[in-house]
Amino acid sequence: MIILAIETSCDETSVAVVREGVVVTNLVASQIQLHAEYGGVVPELAAREHLKNLAPMVRTALAAAGVTPAELDALAATRGPGLPNALLVGLKAAQGMAFALRKPFLGIHHHEAHLFSPWITGDPPRGDFAAFVPNISLIVSGGHTMIVHVDSEVKHRVLGATIDDAAGECFDKAAKLMGLAYPGGPEIDRLARRGNPAAIAFPRPLLRDTHDDFSFSGLKTAVRYHIRDHPATLASGPQLCDLCASVQAAIVEVLVTKTVRAARRRGLRCITASGGVTCNQSLREALTRACAKEGFQLRLASRALCTDNAAMVGLLAERKLLHGVPTTDLDAEILPGWALP
Repeated sequence: MIILAIETSCDETSVAVVREGVVVTNLVASQIQLHAEYGGVVPELAAREHLKNLAPMVRTALAAAGVTPAELDALAATRGPGLPNALLVGLKAAQGMAFALRKPFLGIHHHEAHLFSPWITGDPPRGDFAAFVPNISLIVSGGHTMIVHVDSEVKHRVLGATIDDAAGECFDKAAKLMGLAYPGGPEIDRLARRGNPAAIAFPRPLLRDTHDDFSFSGLKTAVRYHIRDHPATLASGPQLCDLCASVQAAIVEVLVTKTVRAARRRGLRCITASGGVTCNQSLREALTRACAKEGFQLRLASRALCTDNAAMVGLLAERKLLHGVPTTDLDAEILPGWALP
């Protein structure tokens, strides 16, 4: 089975070709530099970049894979959630190609694809689904933070999610308050390595609550007040590093504690993590330590697959077809606010 997959949910254009569970090509065009001067993603500019990049990337991906359009067995694209104008570009392009080629089409849920990314391993990447076991999955990104019980390849249930700011959003907004360059999360991660995580006692929102929901708006506000009351912090290199380390420590402790608690409560012995914030070195190290202490198996998505990519979209589409999941209508519309089923 050969699948062409497209991902355009936010500010990265990605095209992948998946053949029999192997990612043959996975191209990603980032828009970080374009949006940097605005301090965040500008939806209209993102959509225009997708329009400019998509057709050449499809041609390049197919050529690199040695596949002609006629040889494709199906097409897939992210249907939601995401920025409406950005989603439209990828979804309608894939539907148009499926119509012209008379091939099946699948609209893929972006978060569900992230659930699969920790099971993509090797070089070239391939789906390691023979090793799949029920797990607690942490999806943590700029727009979403959630804990999901993944019971099988096609069965899962959301246990908890953010009730306000996501973890990645908190990272980025805190970085903006500090005057750091966009994207702010990686900058905090970099500076935090030289700081003291215990320097400032920031709150750990909902840490002691027994439910699995998250909240990071209060932490963001605490950072704002700290900077207001201690303006010299931003002028001192060591103090700035301490500030970054303390913010990061608060976010990471909440993420790790609630994820491990959910796995323990449901009697599962495997934890996975994916999404852009999973690139954070402190989070990866803390999850590794916690899982080793509990005797849990840990699967972290590779850094290349933590951020938005079409490889995970294509592999999930393949698994759905193999499991007999119905295809998507060619006139189906985007679902920008699509909740994880």
